[in-house]
Parts: sequence; structure tokens; C-alpha cells
Amino acid sequence: MITVLRLGHRRGRDDRISTHVGLTARQWGADRIVYSGEKDTSILESQRDIIDRWGGDVEIEYTEDWKKVIRGFEGLSVHLTMYGEKISEKIEGLKEEFDEAGDLLVVVGAEKVPRWVYTRVDYNISVGNQPHSEIAALAVFMDRIQEDQIKEDFEGAGIEVEPSEDQKLTREVDGNE
Repeated sequence: MITVLRLGHRRGRDDRISTHVGLTARQWGADRIVYSGEKDTSILESQRDIIDRWGGDVEIEYTEDWKKVIRGFEGLSVHLTMYGEKISEKIEGLKEEFDEAGDLLVVVGAEKVPRWVYTRVDYNISVGNQPHSEIAALAVFMDRIQEDQIKEDFEGAGIEVEPSEDQKLTREVDGNE
């Protein structure tokens, strides 16, 4: 099971980024997405709407107590930060630990991440030691930890993309495919 914890969401300022963290987590196979920071029901509703239309069974939730999520997690916990150890040097060991643990918590920050996080997770990992997007970091990490297991099909989908060379095409599906 993979859980993505989005720290420190700020209404108005982080709406698009937090939404895209959720979209990326879903596409790369997260089972659960937990938002923290300012409570924003529109982010939760937006994520649930995507799942209703495009399929999948990702759990979406909000917590005020994000420390409890980290403290209570049993499995491998990774914080994505540009200050962390390089993914290229740690990925093989992380894959092994994830296989053994069976559960993975991926922490993605918004506002300044408290030092508490850095000292409580198993690993602080960077996909690059330069400023970069948390969305990009999440996509790269999820892709590498699962060995290119981008999720293609979502159970319960009512709509899906029909790949095209030059058009934006979708098709309705019966939701049971």
C-alpha cells in the first residue's frame, strides 16, 4: 500500500499544486492520499470527482494531525526534498526495503517543512539537489520505486482518453472494465 501525505496545504495559494500532487499520486498507483494544512473541502471534492469520472479506488482524506500519520505509519517512510540523499544512489536499497515492508509513506511538502519531518522519516530523498517541483519529485520517485509501473487502467472508469496523434479525444466506458 502506498500513502502520499501532502503537508501544509494553503487554501488559495496551493490549490493547483495540491490537486496535481493528488493526480500524480493516483496515476502512479497510490492507494491513499492524505492532505494536511488548511482544511480545503474543494481539494477533496475535486479529487473525488476525478476518481468518480476516471476510475480508481484511491482513498482521499484530510487530517489536522499530520504528525500522527507519520508517527503511526508502519512501513517505509520517505520525505521528498531537494536537500535529501540522491535518489540515484539510494533507489535500489529503497526498492528492497519497500518490498520487505509492503507499505510506503511518501511525504510531500508545501510550505517550509518542519525539521521534525526530516528526523522522523526513514529517508530524506531528492530527485535533484536544485529547486524543483514537488509534483515532478513525486512522479520521478513513484516511477522509480515501482520500476515504471505507471497505472494505465482504472477500475470503475466512466471516461478514458482515446490516444490520438493530433486531437483531444475521450470515450465513455461502462465503468466495469
